[in-house]
Amino acid sequence: MHKIGVVGDKDSILSFKALGIDVYPVVTKEEARSTIDEMASNNYGIIFVTEQIATMVESTIERYNREVLPAVILIPNNQGSLGIGLKKIDEYVEKAIGSNIF
Repeated sequence: MHKIGVVGDKDSILSFKALGIDVYPVVTKEEARSTIDEMASNNYGIIFVTEQIATMVESTIERYNREVLPAVILIPNNQGSLGIGLKKIDEYVEKAIGSNIF
């Protein structure tokens, strides 16, 4: 069975703990990269990453997006969305069916 975790700033991800999701607060680019890599190697099937953190580790996110697992899903932080997560969903849908239905 795969685990679910979330990576981001502490204020944005702490509430996920109440849902039983593992939380990994990070501040620096290095912390984010190493945390995501460690989660991927420790049987995490879904890794939520705040958009703000994702902008710091784009190459790491792209590397995992080429793999089946883990699924790396971008989410807004507590300050709001940058629109990156929604744009990625649009790209995935277009890639899967050949056109953007949204």
